[in-house]
Amino acid sequence: MLLAAAAAVPGRSWPASGHDDFEWVDSRRRRALPLRMHWPDGDGPCPLVLYSHGLGGSRDGADAWVTAWREAGLAVLQLQHPGSDREVLAAGWRALRAAASTEQLLARVADLRFVLDELARRRGGQPWSRLRLDAVGLAGHSFGAVTTQALAGQRYAAPVSLADARLAAFVVFSPSPARGSSLSVVQQFGAIDRPMLCITGSRDDDPLAEGMTAARRAAVFDGLPAGQGRRALLWLDGADHMSLAGNAALPIGWAGAGGRREAEALRGEARVHALVAWVSTLWWLRWLADERMADMTLHAVPGRLGPDDRWVFD
Repeated sequence: MLLAAAAAVPGRSWPASGHDDFEWVDSRRRRALPLRMHWPDGDGPCPLVLYSHGLGGSRDGADAWVTAWREAGLAVLQLQHPGSDREVLAAGWRALRAAASTEQLLARVADLRFVLDELARRRGGQPWSRLRLDAVGLAGHSFGAVTTQALAGQRYAAPVSLADARLAAFVVFSPSPARGSSLSVVQQFGAIDRPMLCITGSRDDDPLAEGMTAARRAAVFDGLPAGQGRRALLWLDGADHMSLAGNAALPIGWAGAGGRREAEALRGEARVHALVAWVSTLWWLRWLADERMADMTLHAVPGRLGPDDRWVFD
């Protein structure tokens, strides 16, 4: 069973996995997308998780959980979004902040729609025929979480919907409500009717220094429909913004662009990475692979957490 790969006690160190790097070109937008594909062992059908990096990131992040997902039998495709990736990080702090724009969000949404279209087009050949396109999840960190929220069905003050019905479930690392929105979190997220796991922590504040707090990130969970068994919140004490990027170290250029990390977050990072890898893997197995034992284990998550951590699954 797929669940066996997710049953290890948190604390395991997740090694880097094998992968394939390539580019697909969206000819309509004249946009080349760097991609990284992780295939699970075997040659049978498998669910797929798409991953959208945070501002200043790339296709080579999130190893702490991408490897866990692959080892649990999931295929994982990581996107790199030109215009809000590591190239803008190298341009400095001002360029990084400017890239957190509506224009770039729309470009990211279009990137994911293009990839979903392309996967369907290629499905007749190997190895793409392995993918279960009826079981596709989307995850993202920070700006990638904002991208994920949009495709899940977040509402905005403007009358526009960016939702995509081809996606079955979601995980958002460092989620956030729309900045400066006149809408409440219930108005923004209350129409999302597909499963969403929100992951944040006590030190997950705002690397852009624009007022985002850990409590506001957790409020995304509060806005989701309650009582349907499709929303969850994992709050980890000591976890900071970069802990939830899933990298072994800060991306090159991040410290020079203004990123700083506290000693407590660094000391607790291995614990955070192991717990996030475990819980997020269970989430995918429950909603993409229909593993009923994963559902039972999700209800038992509090037994693995520290006294100041929090897990809500309703």
